[in-house]
Amino acid sequence: MIPMLILEYALSYAQIAMVVAVGLSCWRMIRGPRAQDRVLASETIYVNAMLLFLLIGMGNGNVFFFEAALVIAVLGFITTVCAAKFLMRGEVVE
Repeated sequence: MIPMLILEYALSYAQIAMVVAVGLSCWRMIRGPRAQDRVLASETIYVNAMLLFLLIGMGNGNVFFFEAALVIAVLGFITTVCAAKFLMRGEVVE
């Protein structure tokens, strides 16, 4: 009984921390003075969103959230690679 209560509190605290981290990353994306800051903020947002989905999935025991986290990870990686290529060369498709 007590370990489940501790796990529930830990998951709730971690979810709140992830929401705060996403909010601060959104602030950096809006305010970032350079494009590199914005790319880094978007990468941080997708990683935190992926972890938030994993935490929600652990709390609910629903497999859908794990699959959604996997999709977020793949799309976030592709977005980061495209943004980095655009910043380096000025074009995405050669």
